[in-house]
Amino acid sequence: MLQHFHILTLTHRDAKLKEVGALVKAFEGEDGLRERLTCLRERGLVDEVFYASTCNRVLLLFTTERKVDEHFQASLLPGALPDLRRMRHLVGLDAIRHLYEVAGSIDSLVVGERQILGQLRESQVMCREWGLIGDDLRIITNQAVLAAKDIYANTRIGEKSVSVVSLSMQQLQRYAPSRKARILMIGAGQTNVLVTKFLRKQGYSHVTVVNRTLERAEQLVSGFDHGRAIALDELDDYTGGFDVLFVCTAAAEPIITPERFTRLLAGEEAKGKIVVDLGVPADVAEATVATHDFTYIAIEHLRALAEENMDFRRREVELAHTIIERHLVETETLYQTRLIERAMSEVPGQIKAIRHNAVNKVFRKEIEHLDPEARELMDRMMLYMEKRCIGIPMKAAREAVLSRT
Repeated sequence: MLQHFHILTLTHRDAKLKEVGALVKAFEGEDGLRERLTCLRERGLVDEVFYASTCNRVLLLFTTERKVDEHFQASLLPGALPDLRRMRHLVGLDAIRHLYEVAGSIDSLVVGERQILGQLRESQVMCREWGLIGDDLRIITNQAVLAAKDIYANTRIGEKSVSVVSLSMQQLQRYAPSRKARILMIGAGQTNVLVTKFLRKQGYSHVTVVNRTLERAEQLVSGFDHGRAIALDELDDYTGGFDVLFVCTAAAEPIITPERFTRLLAGEEAKGKIVVDLGVPADVAEATVATHDFTYIAIEHLRALAEENMDFRRREVELAHTIIERHLVETETLYQTRLIERAMSEVPGQIKAIRHNAVNKVFRKEIEHLDPEARELMDRMMLYMEKRCIGIPMKAAREAVLSRT
């Protein structure tokens, strides 16, 4: 019944992220995604198709009666450089189960990340607007959303942060620094980009970013009311002091030595200062921690906490699988019912045609001899029977489906 549903996917489990990115580019490059997906239908490869991509997966859900083999996969993107034959192929209930696992963030690189559901819903809207999703995929994608919401509502899979950056901000908030606190940030890589997003959201405004490339530092401080950018080679001349120091660089050796830390204090006491070290390896020298009295939030502690939280989320996966299996049963019942509705869609017209034939051909002469009141009564009786007869097979079919579940 569901064997015409297929998924072809390439994820972080199957390939390097660079290879996943290359496949995304092959599908989406030069803003040609709509044309490429539409072409799959026009060439008769698929009947309906749903496409979604994230930073670590490409997923193609489609219906077809054709054999999905290596030749089929290779023909999806003629002339494309990525080898599409490496995509994992799932069929029928296995394909639908995988979609629900993706939507519920069970199959994610970071278990429990809620962003994936939003990304899938955006893809659903996009493919529907492009006319690529019909009745079959409408049912399955809608059910995927319901299953994911059920997982998020009835498990704790999304609780306890597993992001080192968000954990560092949670640790920072424990010490309740003022929103007017002076934030000094050394480094402008992706980690500190995320830190600045948190700082903006929390309402901090006095932020100074130090980076080897001044232009990059200026990008990070844009949007802060009292933002300032400084080149790294000017760091030792900085006299503005700080209340909170974030440091995350690619340096091989610690850059916050005891001597530099003393200069950055600008004559202030170390006690009460907060230092968040997100560097790998650590950017704050052990001697600095040993010789100065400040609050130190270290990457190793955060990573250990993140792993503990991830273990907590993984324990919730078993419950999430139970929820998915229940939704799969509901999906089968829903799809069977929909098949019956499609099959029965012509019944009303056929019954009307039978009635019309009976009145206008088979019993036409007899009816002509009836008086007006008798003819009106007969019409009402036939109309009543017509309506009742339409509902009987539909009800019986639904009950037959439900009795088997």
